[in-house]
Amino acid sequence: MQRLNKFIASSGLCSRRKADELIETGHVIVNGKIIKELGFQVSEKDKVFVDKKLIRPQKLEYYKFYKPAGYITTSDDEKGRKTIYDILPENYQHLKPVGRLDRESTGLLIMTNDGELINELTHPSIKVPKYYIVTIDGKINQNQIEQMAKGIEIEKGKIAYADIQVLEISNKSTMMQVILYQGMNRQIRKMFDFLGFEVLSLKRVQHATISIEGLKKGQIKPIKPIQIRELKRYLAKLEKS
Repeated sequence: MQRLNKFIASSGLCSRRKADELIETGHVIVNGKIIKELGFQVSEKDKVFVDKKLIRPQKLEYYKFYKPAGYITTSDDEKGRKTIYDILPENYQHLKPVGRLDRESTGLLIMTNDGELINELTHPSIKVPKYYIVTIDGKINQNQIEQMAKGIEIEKGKIAYADIQVLEISNKSTMMQVILYQGMNRQIRKMFDFLGFEVLSLKRVQHATISIEGLKKGQIKPIKPIQIRELKRYLAKLEKS
């Protein structure tokens, strides 16, 4: 037996939080009866419908994918641009990316059918860190680094933050580690553009506890069960902090 919200989340339909909303608003039927009790228990023998769709638990899958440049992070693009699904093998087409990387950015994408994990990794209230290696054209100074930490208005009413650690600096370029706790569209590029820099390269190397280590461009590999357990423990600590 398990809680109804967990049963729904295990189908990949949505997160537990969203499942709770569906239950409370009368969208869930168990064995012919509308259920609004959040703690309601079900088994695999029970027939659970969400908006008249039969829900079945599925095997949860977790992979890490090294996105190359030139592909957008979506399953379909109305402009006809290449997407990551154009290069992912057929047996991975059902997986969803956790967050996005813009077309020219490269690096780590966690791919999964676990809707609850996707929600936890991307929910703005949890502030999950994402690590990038970024090279810009020019020499960044300490005042600009502090400005990025304090916040930059990249759009009207949208303040973006980033922690910076310089790795290598010359008169022509600066390579640094950038850590984000938000998920705004093209956030890093917009922040450096505000400061007058062009981003020459941008690669995500880590998302929470999962790193790109051991991957080549365009490659996808399963994430080990022990790493998933570590990731979920890490997220649980973040939610409590």
